Amino acid sequence: MRIGQGYDVHKLVEDRELWLCGVKVAHTHGLLGHSDADVAIHALCDSLLGAAALRDIGYHFPDTDPKYKGADSKMLLKEVVGLIREKGYEVGNVDVTIIAQAPKLKGYIEQMRSTLSGVMGVDIDCVSVKATTTECLGFEGRKEGISAMAVALLKDGTE
Repeated sequence: MRIGQGYDVHKLVEDRELWLCGVKVAHTHGLLGHSDADVAIHALCDSLLGAAALRDIGYHFPDTDPKYKGADSKMLLKEVVGLIREKGYEVGNVDVTIIAQAPKLKGYIEQMRSTLSGVMGVDIDCVSVKATTTECLGFEGRKEGISAMAVALLKDGTE
């Protein structure tokens, strides 16, 4: 078994859609980034890549490459899962935490879990998604951005 962790942060701006865990979330602002800026999937990709010792999301999908401009992060996640499978691993389970003062995400969590499990090809019971605030502290608390952390467990895919 192999364990990896991931972290990402993006700034909230006007005139962008908000995508978290592959789900469009109703909000007045969206996240700024080269792709769709899905901070939660980006953290998840880094945790999976880290567990397999395959560097990080920026290495595989650089923001300097126009090919990834506006990219759907679900497709990046699908490619990451392919990379870890090529190396002989399978996803055991993942745990994602989204840190945001707003919007409230409780009503989206099950859809997020379902979306991630479908993209990764794992049972929904292997996918945890949580959301928390910072009690109005820091950049998340001031509603300037959203961050996410993820942990992934990989297992030997040859068994």
